[in-house]
Order: sequence, then structure tokens, then C-alpha cells
Amino acid sequence: MRAVAGEGDTTSTAYSERLVSLSGARWKRLVDVQRPYRWNLRRLIGQRRTLDVGCGIGRNLANLPAGSVGVDHNATSVEMCRRNGFEAETSADFLARTPEDTAPFDAMLVAHVVEHLDEGTAADVIRPYLAYVRPGSPVVLICPQERGFASDSTHTVFTDHDALRALVGELGLTFRREFSFPLPRFTGKAFTYNEFVTVASTVGRP
Repeated sequence: MRAVAGEGDTTSTAYSERLVSLSGARWKRLVDVQRPYRWNLRRLIGQRRTLDVGCGIGRNLANLPAGSVGVDHNATSVEMCRRNGFEAETSADFLARTPEDTAPFDAMLVAHVVEHLDEGTAADVIRPYLAYVRPGSPVVLICPQERGFASDSTHTVFTDHDALRALVGELGLTFRREFSFPLPRFTGKAFTYNEFVTVASTVGRP
């Protein structure tokens, strides 16, 4: 991981509104730029009921199976998700319930979250949610590559595959595979939307 000084508050209403503005750009609707990313989520997660940690305004929730739930520390983003018909809660409200009081999830998605966190805090932020996921379930971690990382002033820690693999180990997950998506790794310095994708799984029952 490489830390930089991030600017901006991801808990603010202004940040949620910025996400809406970016996702609603006319050219993105015309070209359907989300198509390959929808395909990627479906092949990784399938029909598994998913806990989307750091769901933002619901871009991935729109493509996750029925019964999936998003959590985010930004209350405005959570409200936007709900207005769009998605099930979402603030992180505080979700974690206030014990895993025993919550139907277990079959997968967990952490997309474009780690790069917003303070250096060295990712495992502590993500770990509490693992208790809500069934043993042996996939955990998908996604972070931007160089150009994407530089495109957002709230990004704080550049997190590549090596760093994600280390995070997987710190969380006690089983590493499965990693790849660059949707284009080869070398394009990440020029293409804003190229991503590091790491797939792990929660430890299965003995």
C-alpha cells in the first residue's frame, strides 16, 4: 500500500451527490459502461445473497441478487439507496445487531472501499462484517488502479494486488485468485476504470 493525503469527507452529503453526478453522466448511460462490470459481478457472485460493504449510492446493489444488503457509513448514500428500492443500512445500524439476529449472507463484496481508508485500518473496518457471512463464502475485494486512484481526491491508500493479498491474510481469509479487470494490468496507468480484483473466501467449517 502507498499512502497519500486524501481530501474530502466520504460521510458528507456532497460526496453522495458527487457519486450521483458521476454515475449519471449522459455518455455513460448511452454507452452502458457498466455492462462488463455487471458481468464480472455475476460470474464471481452468481445468485448468492450478498453483503455489500461500502455500498455508496447502490451502483453494485443494482446488479446483486435479491436479498442482498448494502451498508455504508454515509447516511445520505444509504437514503439514496432506499429511495431506489435497495435494502441498505448505515454501518452503525447494521453492526448494532448481532450475527445471530441476522440471516447469514452467502457472499461479501468490498468494492472501492479500501482506498478510502486510513493506512493500516482496512482489516479493522472489514473484519466485523465477516461474522455475518457463511463459512466458505466468497469475499470479493476491488480497488482502482493508478489512473482511477488519482481521479478521486478522497482516495488515501493506493492498494494493489500485493496489498490486497496481504489484507486477505490479515483477515484470516483463504486467497483464491486475482486479476486485472476489464483490461490488462498495464492499462491501469491510463484507463480510469481498470480495477484490481481479488477473490478470497471465508474459512469453511472444519
